[in-house]
Amino acid sequence: MCRIAKFDREEVEVRHLRRAEWHEGDYVVAEVDDTSGLRNIELTSGRLIELGEGDLVIGALGTRYATLEATGSWKFVEDDGKMHILTTGGVLGVCTSRSSQVPPLIEITYRGHVFRDDRKVSMKTVVPEVPEVLFETPVIVVIGTSMSAGKTTAARIVIRQLKRSGMKVVAAKLTGAGRFRDVLSMYDAGADYIFDFVDVGLPTTVVEKSEYESALSKLLSHLGSVKADVAVIEVGASPLEPYNGTVAMEAIDKNIQYTILCASDPYAVVGVQMAYDRQIDLVSGIATNTKAGAELVEKLSGLRALNVRDKRTLPELRNSILSSLNHDLQRRFAQ
Repeated sequence: MCRIAKFDREEVEVRHLRRAEWHEGDYVVAEVDDTSGLRNIELTSGRLIELGEGDLVIGALGTRYATLEATGSWKFVEDDGKMHILTTGGVLGVCTSRSSQVPPLIEITYRGHVFRDDRKVSMKTVVPEVPEVLFETPVIVVIGTSMSAGKTTAARIVIRQLKRSGMKVVAAKLTGAGRFRDVLSMYDAGADYIFDFVDVGLPTTVVEKSEYESALSKLLSHLGSVKADVAVIEVGASPLEPYNGTVAMEAIDKNIQYTILCASDPYAVVGVQMAYDRQIDLVSGIATNTKAGAELVEKLSGLRALNVRDKRTLPELRNSILSSLNHDLQRRFAQ
């Protein structure tokens, strides 16, 4: 959350504000009370650091709605300032539910808001103005049946295949809860440029539709400005969860040339088909990790299923994607 704020470059101060003065995306300082469960948090570089009790951290107030891990929001913080680190990326709020498979979240206590030049610092105040640019780049979009279904892994593999074809690639995560290492991993896979919603001032995309639409317009301007040959875009969680995935898909609909659905379970593929009326070109993810899983996906859904982590599937993946791209790209990057 703090990577866009550049707190290491300018002096800041900490002021205690009444609870009524708090807002989504505010940067706050908190003291670590308990690390008996989870211990790690991201630095601005994307590296993880292990916290100790008594450490001070800066994060951003936000809301998380992770179906397989934990939910929570800054809106439930009471006057005692007790809350949790909801994500390793530094989203702060009160945990309202947690999977039994996830260790307890790091407990923290509010110590104050970050101020700079006598002004409260929030994510929205530190992002620069973005010139409006029409987003016309062809898109390969990766969606999921849930979180942790293999979307980012699939995106990285697709990026490698596109780069081997000589393409200039921009990669982005349009929805979800901010973790820098997700988009960094796309950069490490070869993407020439990377962006996510943190770059336009959102801690997560669990916000009002109008707020997300405004931020998304700026994010797509970022993507359009780099003039890439193709964009590999991940829509975090699943499009039907409250992360505004449906809004994101509608905004890039005219650009989409290939859609990969990453599934956590073969039957979930059918659920997405029934609930979400969109063309799916390929199914991958956890549900395809075995031959049995891939075959069941195909039997249930009629869609092609590939375990893209298996190098034997890569020629088919690459040919399938390239054949779906517009004729200009096909001519330019034909083998």
